[in-house]
Amino acid sequence: MNIDKLPKLAPVVVGYRKDPQLPVIPLAMQINNAGCAAAHAHPRGQLIYASSGVMRVICGGDIWIVPPAQAVWVPPEVEHEVYFPGAVAPRNLFIDPTATAGLPEQCTVIKVSPLLRELILKAVQIGDNYTSDSADFRLMMVILDELQQAEPTPLHLPMGHDQRLLRVIDGLLHYPGNRSDLQSWARLAGASERTLARLFVRETGLTFGSWRKRLLLQEAVDRLGRGDNVTRVAFDLGYHSLSAFIEMFRQALGSSPGQFLRQRQETGETRTDDGNDSRMKF
Repeated sequence: MNIDKLPKLAPVVVGYRKDPQLPVIPLAMQINNAGCAAAHAHPRGQLIYASSGVMRVICGGDIWIVPPAQAVWVPPEVEHEVYFPGAVAPRNLFIDPTATAGLPEQCTVIKVSPLLRELILKAVQIGDNYTSDSADFRLMMVILDELQQAEPTPLHLPMGHDQRLLRVIDGLLHYPGNRSDLQSWARLAGASERTLARLFVRETGLTFGSWRKRLLLQEAVDRLGRGDNVTRVAFDLGYHSLSAFIEMFRQALGSSPGQFLRQRQETGETRTDDGNDSRMKF
């Protein structure tokens, strides 16, 4: 996905609205091939969930892929960018800074349980039309409880700062299917194999092999979310057998690529869950 060529959208103003009486402000959107005009941060935390489509979030220099069964949490005042390749139906929850206790202090991709999904869709129907003594307010509080218990997922791709490491990362990002070994990448980096291995662990928290596997997972989710064929994705990413690719996918996300695609179809690529088809800016 070439995010530089996507049309640019202005940040939505809801994120800048401070009001403890509205701990959660939901916002439904429908976006097709667009992205943020620039990195931005706002006082409210933001849960970004797409009821259909795949999003890419850049937060703190790191990259996050968000498929329909998952969501990304962006804490208050954390700079981020969001990109929507293809047709995406984001369902956002903007959370007042007074209500973020117990939520992660860094960007995190979480699994969206069936219960949390239904709560998000119900919240979108309510919008900001509720008071602190209402049943709708209590529903928003249940959402906050569910978010605190949500399970994180491994779709975070950490970056680094060392120029030698960045040469390798840049090469892999441009061609994820490159299966060159660490020794070959070390020559490109201008470092020894041992130094490069240490740089990956020190700056990303992952070994070279683990980092590359996570990149492949991100690319697989991105391409499958855009409708690419499972077999083609597997071989384009350098897997010599379809079964090896399926096993990697299942171990990481708890479902096979086929199950992922079925879930994508079930969430409804051609509809929005609240009937709202307005083209709102993000």
